[in-house]
Amino acid sequence: MTERIIAFLTIMTMTVPSFSQGNPASDRLTSSAGNIEMNFIGHGSLMFSLNNFIVYIDPVRSMGKYDNMPKADLVLVTHEHGDHLDASLIKDLSKPETIIFCNVASLPKIPSAQVMQNGDKKSVDGIEVEAFPAYNIVNMRAPGQPFHPKGTGNGYIITFGDKRIYVAGDTENTPEMKALKNIDVAFLPMNLPYTMTPAMVADAAMAFKPKILYPYHYGDTNTSEIIDLLKNTTTEVRIRDLK
Repeated sequence: MTERIIAFLTIMTMTVPSFSQGNPASDRLTSSAGNIEMNFIGHGSLMFSLNNFIVYIDPVRSMGKYDNMPKADLVLVTHEHGDHLDASLIKDLSKPETIIFCNVASLPKIPSAQVMQNGDKKSVDGIEVEAFPAYNIVNMRAPGQPFHPKGTGNGYIITFGDKRIYVAGDTENTPEMKALKNIDVAFLPMNLPYTMTPAMVADAAMAFKPKILYPYHYGDTNTSEIIDLLKNTTTEVRIRDLK
């Protein structure tokens, strides 16, 4: 009983729900560098803030409201598909000093960006960013033509203080993903035919054991399935409006 109480108090200290009027719903994560606010804009679009440093991932105007959102210090683009890359919105969210990282195929649409390839690491104002492989193994447009070929798209591991947040991009449960270590929060895509089924997400989560899992980019997928699949694991599943 004592161990359960301690575990509950640890989770409550780690994350506190936060909501801002007119802005997307958000959760707060405590880190050694300060409180990280994770904003759930919709689909693959997220915004993180730490001490007024603003990070957007795949901002796309059609996926949520940006009217009251702050300007970006850092923008991360996973890949070039239209539901993940909105060059006009990135321009509107940018300041002269905004830094943009993207995959190679996105560069023609956002020429002011810096390319990150799988395995590249960058640091911006003490926040570390690693580009991580994102690709299909099973799901194909046609035989031999995956929706997301290996080596083209990025996921990102973002380190804020002592917390590591993994935003997977459009991918399946790859060997690289399943070998991850020390992930505090994971955003994993869960919709067919482009990314993963709940079973594939569960397979990955049971392998690398993130403390908190947010399914995202899940469309019409029944999110209760992933809750059931991971109910007896150490991963806490949180469902937010990220269709």
